[in-house]
Amino acid sequence: MQVRDRELKEKKGLNKKRAIILNTAVIFGFCAICLRLTFLMVFDHKALAEKAKLQQIKAEDIHAMRGNIYDRRGREFAVNVELESLYCDAKEVDIDSEGIGRLATALGMEAKFIQAKFQPNKRFTWINRKLSPETTQKVRAALGIEQKAGASAAAGFGFVPEAKRFYPKGMLAANVVGTVGMDNQPLEGIELKYDKYLRTTGGKVYLERDASGKMLSPGVNMETRGDDILLTLDEGLQYIVEKELDKAMAKWRSVAASAIMMDPFTGEILAMAARPSFDLNGMGRASKNDVRNRAITDIYEPGSTFKIVVGTAALEEGIYNLDSTFDCSRGSIEAGGKVIHDAHRHGLLTFKEVIQKSSNVGSIMIGMKLGRDNIYKYAKLFGYGDKTGIDLPGEVTGWIRKPESWSATSIGAIPIGQEVAVTPLQVLRAYSAIANGGYLVRPHVVSQIRTHEGKTLLTFDKPEKKRVLSEKTAAVFKDILKTVVEEGGTATGASVAGNKVAGKTGTAQLIDRRTKRYSKDRFISSFVGFVPADDPKLAMIIVIYEPRGAIYGGVVAGPIFKSIADQALSYMNVPRDDINEKNLLLVSR
Repeated sequence: MQVRDRELKEKKGLNKKRAIILNTAVIFGFCAICLRLTFLMVFDHKALAEKAKLQQIKAEDIHAMRGNIYDRRGREFAVNVELESLYCDAKEVDIDSEGIGRLATALGMEAKFIQAKFQPNKRFTWINRKLSPETTQKVRAALGIEQKAGASAAAGFGFVPEAKRFYPKGMLAANVVGTVGMDNQPLEGIELKYDKYLRTTGGKVYLERDASGKMLSPGVNMETRGDDILLTLDEGLQYIVEKELDKAMAKWRSVAASAIMMDPFTGEILAMAARPSFDLNGMGRASKNDVRNRAITDIYEPGSTFKIVVGTAALEEGIYNLDSTFDCSRGSIEAGGKVIHDAHRHGLLTFKEVIQKSSNVGSIMIGMKLGRDNIYKYAKLFGYGDKTGIDLPGEVTGWIRKPESWSATSIGAIPIGQEVAVTPLQVLRAYSAIANGGYLVRPHVVSQIRTHEGKTLLTFDKPEKKRVLSEKTAAVFKDILKTVVEEGGTATGASVAGNKVAGKTGTAQLIDRRTKRYSKDRFISSFVGFVPADDPKLAMIIVIYEPRGAIYGGVVAGPIFKSIADQALSYMNVPRDDINEKNLLLVSR
């Protein structure tokens, strides 16, 4: 009995010790857990919260809003529209072949391409992006997704809003404005040149997931917007130019054409167009030939429009004056063993008539008297062989060889616009120097950059210019260029009713790729001028590549200049010269 009582007592004492040990362990463990929780919640909270966020929320890059592009009057050339893009979580996708067929029909895609996107290891995959509202509605119906705010993915699918570039004017000014790709990456034109202002650092969409990784909702769309660009282009003038270029392309069945309208005093480009062109909203259907801006990327031999160089140089150097005469009765002249002809035989011509009638013989005589060094000097003063510095991508320099590299025939070829290569913009800038009194200006297409709140960041209202001719020479040569459009000149078809025009024609032969000689049936026809001649409001060049049915610049390009100028002057509310003259007569009486 005593033994049993002792055993029970020992057992009771052992159980008490065990209870004490167990309670101590539990209390110690609880304290350890509390300490650990306190440490995690207080000291490691930030790091763990970030880790949880990474597990629960997936961030996907989206395309932030680009800044808008406007014309000089604030009319939209490029804006943004918010469209929806379809994505899937391949791990959660639950759709049969019939459902894929419905989805493919709604998207206008082949079912096999959609099926290929269901890769189990990818939790986020784009199916199709920036869908039209009509397509989005069809897709929602095909997937059975309710169309209401906050609607999330159905069977592993969902929509994310994205910004898509939209060009309200379609083809208008396409070669200047340029375009962007699917990811809003700049491809051409202003979109490319001023991308650092138009774009932002980007945006993200946050996709929430549960513990199993299933998508819960599209989350919050964080978007920003870039700065806005105000162009020097005028939508109305751009429309007039492009409309008339289209008519010219159809009439002359030409392979291409370009036209530029510029303020000769400031260098502001009022309109710039090229044909062929493309619809900015259908870039995928455009070819490289459609996209390039021929006004600054294509070089050609300018022909007689280059005679401005020897003409102004002879006056500026005092080698000839307006009364100087040239015997062009033979109709041809030899230079370095090569005989060069006039298009029409002339007799004795004055200096003014050599330019008015575009005599090759007379121009070469002037060039021979000037010498190669003076010809090269004035060509470079006018900017030939150098970029104009226009704020557009893709501009080329053209070329004119240094005098030491000229051949024996160069002294006969270069004065009449052969053996040199220019862009239409270079030619227009040179003639603008005559229009504005002797200054070479820098052309530009952007007038202002501002935030979308309206705060001005940059302005380009101070023209960059340098004097290249004396005011006297510019004035005298302006009077000569007026006669080109008058009776007896080569461009009577460029005359504008009520306003005096000053300008020059150009007819240049293209090189035959097979014979490496000048072609007998492929030409470039051009006309460059400014109006009103005595107080120019616009300078303009028209270049028609390979017209059929006629070749001379005065016949092909001159009338296009007239038609555009007639409408442009009316649009700009420029008064007629003849009305001003009548008013002056009435006042004097």
